[in-house]
Amino acid sequence: VQLLDSGGGSVQTGGSLRLSCAASTYTYCMAWFRQVPGKEREGVASISDDSFTSYADSVKGRFTIYKDNADAKNILYLQMNSLKPEDTAMYYCAAANSGSCRYLVPAWIAYWGQGTQVTVSS
Repeated sequence: VQLLDSGGGSVQTGGSLRLSCAASTYTYCMAWFRQVPGKEREGVASISDDSFTSYADSVKGRFTIYKDNADAKNILYLQMNSLKPEDTAMYYCAAANSGSCRYLVPAWIAYWGQGTQVTVSS
């Protein structure tokens, strides 16, 4: 499975960005993680094929994860609103063939994208 993530950029506090991830094939569960230098990779949001979603507490109410499966596109999105400086990180698309990715644990992820940088300035 290959994951190609994109959509990162630089915005000011309160701005919005939408990240995209194109998967080469179907996977049961997909997610977004983020990482800043010197810190562990942390889960942001996940969505599984039964439409179950999970979010980190820090992004609830501001971020929305969703998928476009029409015509077998396998595209994952992360709509990020009301961005804060603490959201600054490298964001990674992730996937797994079981529902384990809903727990947002990096060790349970099978596939990773190359990352896209999000920078939020105050």
